[in-house]
Amino acid sequence: MTSATGSTPPVRVAMLGCGTVGTQVERLIREQSADLTARVGAPVELTGIAVRRPHRHREVPEELLTTDAEALVASDVDVVVEVIGGIEPARSLLLAALRAGKSVVTANKALLAEHGPELYEAADESGADLYFEASVAGAIPLLRPLRESLAGDRVNRVMGIVNGTTNYVLSAMDSTGAAYGETLEEAGRLGYAEADPTADVDGFDAAAKAAILASLAFHTRVPAEAVHREGISRVTAADITAARGMGRVVKLLAICDRVVDEDGGESVSVRVHPAMIPRGHPLATVGGAFNAVFVEAEAAGQLMFYGQGAGGPQTASAVLGDLVAVARNRVAGGRSPRESAYAELPVRPMGQVATRYHISLDVADRTGVLAQVAAVFAENDVSIATVTQRGHRDEASLVIATHLASEDALRGTVEKIAALSAVREVVSVMRVEGEEP
Repeated sequence: MTSATGSTPPVRVAMLGCGTVGTQVERLIREQSADLTARVGAPVELTGIAVRRPHRHREVPEELLTTDAEALVASDVDVVVEVIGGIEPARSLLLAALRAGKSVVTANKALLAEHGPELYEAADESGADLYFEASVAGAIPLLRPLRESLAGDRVNRVMGIVNGTTNYVLSAMDSTGAAYGETLEEAGRLGYAEADPTADVDGFDAAAKAAILASLAFHTRVPAEAVHREGISRVTAADITAARGMGRVVKLLAICDRVVDEDGGESVSVRVHPAMIPRGHPLATVGGAFNAVFVEAEAAGQLMFYGQGAGGPQTASAVLGDLVAVARNRVAGGRSPRESAYAELPVRPMGQVATRYHISLDVADRTGVLAQVAAVFAENDVSIATVTQRGHRDEASLVIATHLASEDALRGTVEKIAALSAVREVVSVMRVEGEEP
């Protein structure tokens, strides 16, 4: 088959799903047809879109719609673009495409975090391409720099804000002083939060993205279940106020670290949790629903990637960028980078991860309380950096900042402190990141 513009056959594309992102991908392929042909070296032809309910997609040409996703994948196409999300049927459909030698572009972070190695293996066996830039941070070019641009460097840390919903909520709490529940409701009204925001506010979305980032950065397979995950539902207005008083801001961070032991052994730490960071840190100024990722590499130094991390047009931009790369490979005979998991570094248990902490206690205002609390810290080998004490009648508060301490040591310390008769309540425990040693 030849194209109308020359002898090069078109790159035939099937798309699975046509929701917010898929609709924008279809529009961009149609509206930018001439530009795509010039960039790829051949026409890009969308041959079909698999959907559940064709009548709901009046904005898409009717002849493109089908309810038979399996038949569409098995048809005479070169590339399958997947924007339906979830694990099944996406996993089965993409494996079928890859095993048949058809290249895949996907925005499915959950699928990649849980079944990425299986997809890579299928791509390797058939020589097909697997691209997934849109799976993390929307329109921000992030994965390809980690996968390709920094392939000759040694990445030591990736730390970022990778969920727009939680960043909007925490940013609004910081600017208005409102409580978590009130701010989340507002986020829903404005369209920043889903009707069921669980995946976002409980950290599942960010954890899947952290697994992908760590796998690329450290050349190690990191499954989603190995990522320590905490959400933002326990962050209070008091936490936000305390952070502000210390020149800090609270963010939900995805943190991927290369850890080198004293004996030279290496492991990786991958975690998602709220943390206080200095207001002077590059990530502190990232507000609203924006995303940003801070990368530290030995030769390249510190890099920051910033932009809109979600939204139909933004995510579609990343999908289309991958589609152009895949189509070029089809035309010119190139291939995408293969999976790089040679390092096989172990994932360090969260209990062994060291960081700093901010701890707030309600205590009885009497002599000796601070000494009792300090003794517990010393017994558990957790070093105190600063203590702030405020008292009013028979009530008082202690705000303690620690030096680096392991999660296990800190947890044991907090449990023993909570059992002291002079301690009324452990009000909050929050990690502190982004500060110089």
